[in-house]
Amino acid sequence: MKEEFFNELVASIKEAKAIRKGERMPSRISVIEEPNVKEIRKKHKLNQKEFATLLGISVGTLRNWEQGHRKPQGPAKVLLKIAEKRPEAILESLS
Repeated sequence: MKEEFFNELVASIKEAKAIRKGERMPSRISVIEEPNVKEIRKKHKLNQKEFATLLGISVGTLRNWEQGHRKPQGPAKVLLKIAEKRPEAILESLS
């Protein structure tokens, strides 16, 4: 590894450590808004079973999200955003 790249890597690691300790702010923060799962499902006129199948999750998980018992996390939030704006993209990827 070239010394220049190594030094850049070491600097990045030190920066990450400082951010983790709260000594420095990250340069950017990505926040995905909490999706309204029931609204997204109703927008596309799908019942719970159809929507759960589309997302590849159980109906129980979907019900928990819709009733507010649990919240979708990480990749599930992203998938719900795609389902909201371009549900056909999910269908295309499954075929």
